[in-house]
Amino acid sequence: MQQRNRFKQLGVWAAFLVATAAVPGLAVADPCESCHMQKNPGLFLQWKNSKHAANGVSCIDCHRAAATDPDAFSHHGATIATLVTPKDCGQCHAKETEQTTNSYHAHAGEILESADAYLAHVAGGEPVAIAGCAVCHGAKIKIDPKSPNRLDRKTWPNSGIGRINPDGSKGACNACHVRHSFSVAQARQPENCGKCHLGPDHPQKEIYEESKHGIAYYANREKMNLDKNSWVVGVDYYEAPTCATCHMSATPDQPVTHDVGNRISWTLRPPISKHKDDWQQKRKNMQDVCLNCHQQRFVDGHYYQYDAMVELYNEKFGKPATEIMNIIKKKGLLARPADFANKVEWEYWELWHHEGRRARMGAAMIGPDYTWWHGIYDVAQNFYFKFLPEARHFNDPDVNAYIDNLLKNNPMHDWVNKPTKELKAAIRSGELQKVYDKLFAADKQ
Repeated sequence: MQQRNRFKQLGVWAAFLVATAAVPGLAVADPCESCHMQKNPGLFLQWKNSKHAANGVSCIDCHRAAATDPDAFSHHGATIATLVTPKDCGQCHAKETEQTTNSYHAHAGEILESADAYLAHVAGGEPVAIAGCAVCHGAKIKIDPKSPNRLDRKTWPNSGIGRINPDGSKGACNACHVRHSFSVAQARQPENCGKCHLGPDHPQKEIYEESKHGIAYYANREKMNLDKNSWVVGVDYYEAPTCATCHMSATPDQPVTHDVGNRISWTLRPPISKHKDDWQQKRKNMQDVCLNCHQQRFVDGHYYQYDAMVELYNEKFGKPATEIMNIIKKKGLLARPADFANKVEWEYWELWHHEGRRARMGAAMIGPDYTWWHGIYDVAQNFYFKFLPEARHFNDPDVNAYIDNLLKNNPMHDWVNKPTKELKAAIRSGELQKVYDKLFAADKQ
């Protein structure tokens, strides 16, 4: 039996020599590769067929650590770290690391101390905050001196996009460039972003799939040249854009960027949307992408409609609901002191955090179903038939006066007091549409 196992080991070693003979820069005696080839063959083959291996980048080049690093440990005579951080990747990819560090992605881990994570902790519990929030947003990695790899099991494994690392860096490159192949083709596909950008409060993946952009992509995936070194829209591919096309990838006039906010002009996440800093330039950056497939009049029309939708949400629902909540909190009307311990807080939360986001994101990405049926339709139902009645339950004169004034004196809301026949006549005559003309601000282009 021992002899048979020995022959089996020799056979595996021979296969390893053949498999690695053509890999540039790889010493076949390298103890990392020779061991992991046997113990973790899938991991080994991912690396072996990667551009890292083709360029002589081996395990130790990424995992090497200084003895003073908080996550360093001794492993078969080498000092390494299991965790590979942006600071490590930055040794070769300095520009990409700097851009990522300055991006919204790198700050996603800060959600751990926000209302989102708070709700997961109190309404759920720590296991769901770890497995449900930190997996996408990124955990704050803790050190466990007793662990073989010094990483606490509550925070590792984690490849969240805003992971807070022991070396002070933020982010995880392998959130998008999945280890150990680090395939650029995979990073360019919309499914790659869909791990996190989906669901009731940020359904970008679903919106993309229903949009003309997504329909064109799935019909022409084989024509997208996803694995090419050069990937310039309008040059190397032209059938459809992916998430990467619009938010990160190169155009004939813009280089690749790992700062995913560099082309976004509105902030669609909070209760009330605002333009981002330097939003005009960021909009020009995005429009430069659009113009490779669309004419200027087409692009201007989209943004004209998109801006009006965001303003509609803000003025009709976001601002009034927020003001009502401010009155309720300022007057100390909430029965229970903890956030989310009162029903009105849940209705407000879902109005902007789920429904309002869906509507705004649907308009941004030209997804009509999410703009209306999963968006403003749900916002309106919540606002008129859940949130306002719940606010009235306090029977507070200031709250009631604000709601009464809103419904009776704001023409966007007076439909609740008018008969259907009159409203339909106003639609046919164009009178009702005039109420919303002020939301179409052409000077914002």
